[in-house]
Amino acid sequence: MRVFKNAWFERFARKRRIPDKALLEAVERAEKGQIDADLGGGVIKQRVARTGRGKSGGFRTIILYHAAGRAFFVYGFAKSERDNIEDDEEVLFKKAAVHVLGLTDEQLAELIGKNQFSEVHENGEEVSK
Repeated sequence: MRVFKNAWFERFARKRRIPDKALLEAVERAEKGQIDADLGGGVIKQRVARTGRGKSGGFRTIILYHAAGRAFFVYGFAKSERDNIEDDEEVLFKKAAVHVLGLTDEQLAELIGKNQFSEVHENGEEVSK
């Protein structure tokens, strides 16, 4: 499973000090079938714990997810800041999932080269561009 963050989520995670390891753990749970909310159309919502705290007071993340393939973190929010995503946002995430999950390796490499996505790694290092 390859895991990515879009540029928006990269900034969000950096500001909130969410380590890549926490993102990988969220995807590992999804791979085991432990999905917090399956919104359909390749869009899932997973909780991510705050550093030093549990998941319940942590963050909610929107992931464009294809089992045994790729996962793209595209949006996140603190539960204390927002209850949930709006219906129109869910529709947009589902449209994005069709496009993003259908990217070829070459197209994805090009987007990584343009800093639109970065790959998540256990040690926090990015893929060389």
